[in-house]
Amino acid sequence: MTLSRRRLLSLAAVPALAGPAGGFAADPWPQRPIRWIVAYPAGGGSDYLARQLAPVMAKALGQTIFIENKPGAAGIIGTDAAAKAPGDGYTMVTGDNGAMVFHTAMFKKLPYDPRDFTPLGFMARFPLILVAHPDSGFTSARQWLDTVRKAPGKYTYASPGAGSPHHLAMELIKARTGSFIVHVPYRGTAPALQDVISHQVPMMIVDTAGGLAQIRAGKVRALAVLSTRRIAALPDVPTLAEVGADAGLKDFEVTAWQGLFVPRSTPPEIAARLSGEMQKALANPELKARLEDFGLEVAPGNGPALAAFIGRETTFWHQLIRERHLSAD
Repeated sequence: MTLSRRRLLSLAAVPALAGPAGGFAADPWPQRPIRWIVAYPAGGGSDYLARQLAPVMAKALGQTIFIENKPGAAGIIGTDAAAKAPGDGYTMVTGDNGAMVFHTAMFKKLPYDPRDFTPLGFMARFPLILVAHPDSGFTSARQWLDTVRKAPGKYTYASPGAGSPHHLAMELIKARTGSFIVHVPYRGTAPALQDVISHQVPMMIVDTAGGLAQIRAGKVRALAVLSTRRIAALPDVPTLAEVGADAGLKDFEVTAWQGLFVPRSTPPEIAARLSGEMQKALANPELKARLEDFGLEVAPGNGPALAAFIGRETTFWHQLIRERHLSAD
């Protein structure tokens, strides 16, 4: 039997319409450069981490990864841009304590929801350090703690902004020790630290990326680190838990952590590939050494681990924010 011309034409059209489901493979990913949004200005710790990690991942993926800095509104502008990006595997974003945990309690209206993202995994932690001006009168962490507890409202502290890890770390110290130190928020670490250096404000909590150089130059004095153990960059500086265990600071730890995220609609296989390449890159000895020299603690981990961590962090910090009536609005 012979098929009619019309029947032949209809059969010939089927594969073209069927696409991948009809036997054709989808175009391999990635086919073009990948955008990595950093919701903070160029030159800072978040930017440095992304720019060090991106070339290593790009080489493995066979495509360029370009960094797009979209600062503003405590990281909300850049994070929101990523949340609204297509889930096609061509947009990633750095997420941190603020964007993924604090902001949902600190702001009444947030244009995105942390659930708009799929976590790819941890990248690194920025250890936090309590610092003071050398002429502030604070000579040690224990002496600082005893002094501020006895003088509620007398002292002020700077922070990079309301809702930053630095701000909430000090609020946690205040809550646990019964202290009252007045908060002076700034628009970023650099201006806050500059006013401590010029002795406009006596103290602040700073991260290693922003503060190590000034500590080493003697422009500010490191009193304590907020990690559970001393950090390699400052081996002679005690932890708050060491000096304040009897004052409510036993096992005290707060860090500024950073993870990598993609829009929630990103295909799982692409998210898994990005997560795997990120973890491989962080295991690169040369890259790890550069990051640690900058003051970071490399802490690679997968997406499920980061998602579970964010859940625990959200429960803990939202309770503190409610109890202390904190707000960034």
